[in-house]
Amino acid sequence: MSTSKITIETNVNADLKKAWDYWTLPEHIVNWNFASDDWHCPKAENDPRTGGKFKATMASKDGKMSFDFEGIYDEVIDQQKISYSMSDGRQVHISFEKNGDATKVTEVFDPENQNSEEMQRSGWQSILNNFKKYVESGQ
Repeated sequence: MSTSKITIETNVNADLKKAWDYWTLPEHIVNWNFASDDWHCPKAENDPRTGGKFKATMASKDGKMSFDFEGIYDEVIDQQKISYSMSDGRQVHISFEKNGDATKVTEVFDPENQNSEEMQRSGWQSILNNFKKYVESGQ
């Protein structure tokens, strides 16, 4: 298993509050939390506070595959930082920072040992790209 963390990022053309709300509110999470167009996120629950839990169901649109992505928040600082532990113990740290009129979102996560780091980076980046696209669509 790799000991190096993976870092991904994007700049979202939205203010900090909008980016934060779209990241944390379940009614928005279901619209962006998937890596490809043949998947979707039919259900999301989120309690974004230190000690709170989250769970998002990721499913293939053909109904053949589905899994819950879940964890517990270790630290939440409103509109700045989210750190959580996944159910397998891996850590994720997300920062939100004002970048002019945009918001820079950076995720740093512990890789798992079943898929290549490049596949994991690509998958997580695809989800982050969906987030950017959804926020910027103005929905």
